[in-house]
Amino acid sequence: MTLYNIKPKFQNILRPLVIKLHHWGVTANQITVLAMLGSLILGGILIYRPEPLLFCALPVFLFLRMALNAIDGMLARECNQQTPLGALLNEVGDIISHAALYLSFGFLAGVPLPLVVLVVLLSWLSEFCGVMAQTLTGQRDYRGPLGKSDRAFLFGALGLMIALWPQGIAVVNSLFITAAMLLIWTVINRCRSAVAVRHD
Repeated sequence: MTLYNIKPKFQNILRPLVIKLHHWGVTANQITVLAMLGSLILGGILIYRPEPLLFCALPVFLFLRMALNAIDGMLARECNQQTPLGALLNEVGDIISHAALYLSFGFLAGVPLPLVVLVVLLSWLSEFCGVMAQTLTGQRDYRGPLGKSDRAFLFGALGLMIALWPQGIAVVNSLFITAAMLLIWTVINRCRSAVAVRHD
């Protein structure tokens, strides 16, 4: 089970906006680059000034970023904008954005940076396995338990918790350890699924 399963309902809500954006000449690649630049800017601010209160911006931006991620995909698929460059920007933009946003937690006092780096690297590995599954089976694998949308929800909630309860750093560290274990599980799930389909 993963939050990715509710993506079709989310897309239906966004579809009127997507139609307007297409009418205005906005492209999928522009949305992808906008989401990546926004992630780099917010991540840079949080790294430069790792003040707990500023982390309240994280859940808001991560929700916005999920919406932009859905919009660029819909523009590409439904408005005939699919290109190799767009596919590359989508994958590379995601891993750059996640690194910029999630690494900011490692600059908070009391949060070990190596632990945060480990979670980011495991996040990258899980996405790599999802892309490899597409190479092997022809279908991108988004299964969890800690897929891209689930991570956004988790780290958005963590940002809000830090802003409201800055003394709870020990809880944050425990959740990062849990996230690392769930990401390992996600990697195993995606690899096993790709190999099983390929074997069949």
